Amino acid sequence: MRTLPRPNSNFSGTVVAEVVDFEAERMLRLRWQDADEGQGNRADWAITWILEPEGRGTRLFLVHEGFDPDDPYQVQAHRIMGGGWRSIVTERLGKVLNKM
Repeated sequence: MRTLPRPNSNFSGTVVAEVVDFEAERMLRLRWQDADEGQGNRADWAITWILEPEGRGTRLFLVHEGFDPDDPYQVQAHRIMGGGWRSIVTERLGKVLNKM
């Protein structure tokens, strides 16, 4: 996958992702790395989506982990992506689910 580079977070814009775990109708875990090994403290994160029954519906959990709290670039990346998960992804996911 390719997106815009983020120099302020030491991210090249190219991602290598792989599915590392999967349980049908329950969980998906991806490993997500910056493809540019020359980026210094290379991103190496895991993103896990978990579905759990709750009442008459389902609760979705998202865990994005692997950030180094001692690396200022990774702290910045965590802040940027955290905002995106909370606003953009949540809003778009809600729109898709409302159409179903």
